[in-house]
Amino acid sequence: MDGGVVENTYISKLITVSDGEWAGWQCYPGGDPFEDLAGPFYFRIGDDGVPVCAFRAEKKHLNGGGFLHGGLVMTFADFALFVIARDVIDGSRTVTATFNGELVGTAHEGDFVECRGDVVKAGRSMVFVRGIISCKGEPLMSFSSVLKKTTIRAS
Repeated sequence: MDGGVVENTYISKLITVSDGEWAGWQCYPGGDPFEDLAGPFYFRIGDDGVPVCAFRAEKKHLNGGGFLHGGLVMTFADFALFVIARDVIDGSRTVTATFNGELVGTAHEGDFVECRGDVVKAGRSMVFVRGIISCKGEPLMSFSSVLKKTTIRAS
């Protein structure tokens, strides 16, 4: 904000977890500073070929009422958007252009929270995505979004 040079030292690297509860799941540590702070968030490809994103609710994910914070749920949904659409994004520089969500349930500390979704339509520069976040088989949030493929502007 001071007009100085901005240095992006974050480098996203896909890793597969090798042990513990998340063995076999994948994540992108170092790719997004806010998601690194809010998460950790994981994903895997289900037996049906559809991506599944998940996290285990921790105390840091809760609001003052003791249940999952809505902002955290939206952050997780934004993470899931890019996993759901990753095959059609195909490495393109992409940003969230619109996001609509309805918080319809909640989760508590220790709960396993997951997200499944699909690409509604993939255009040349825009990708339309929708998903459902759930816990214990009950919906927490339904959402839809438009992702915009961008290019790096010349200086």
